[in-house]
Amino acid sequence: MSPHDHARDDVHDGGHAHDDDHEPAAHFHPDSLNPALEGLRFCPRCGAAPRIDFPRSLRCENCGYTAFYNPKPVAGAIPREPDGRIWLLRRGFDPSAGRWTFPGGFVDLGESVEEAARREAEEELEIDVAITGLVGVYSRPEDRVVLVVYDATFTGEPRVTPEATEVRAFAPDDLPWDELAFWSTEQALRDLLAGDGRSAPARP
Repeated sequence: MSPHDHARDDVHDGGHAHDDDHEPAAHFHPDSLNPALEGLRFCPRCGAAPRIDFPRSLRCENCGYTAFYNPKPVAGAIPREPDGRIWLLRRGFDPSAGRWTFPGGFVDLGESVEEAARREAEEELEIDVAITGLVGVYSRPEDRVVLVVYDATFTGEPRVTPEATEVRAFAPDDLPWDELAFWSTEQALRDLLAGDGRSAPARP
């Protein structure tokens, strides 16, 4: 979908426009899809009251400033041993502190998704990963991120870091399914095992 598909003058429901939805600071939700628009009352360029199509865009009719908001890309890599064991880390910070996942984080400007996955593995586990394939792409309408996960081999010894309070290599049959950090962690691991012809435990 192009940015222009998000630029609408009205929100329609049964043919009637709801102008209140476009008022500055009209939306306040504790778990908002777009915190950047929460409570926003002034155009960042000219200071006039902007028109907001929450949660997707902001438009100032006074100066013409327009901003579009999209999900943030996140990259992750699942490091594996030659014998098939999977290295996971126990998260040191919220969200989901103390739960298991693979290294990953936001893609920075100036780097590719693959570069971000390698950087995050180095930062979180102090290893150098080599990407061997795509596991999957994960997103939901209620989430603010799109996660891209790669299969990977690595060199080095995974280490504890501030972001990883514990690190462990799990055999596929011993993965801590009940202690995983995110829904996407579980789904990516299931997809990884399925690609190997293995089955994961049935969901409760």
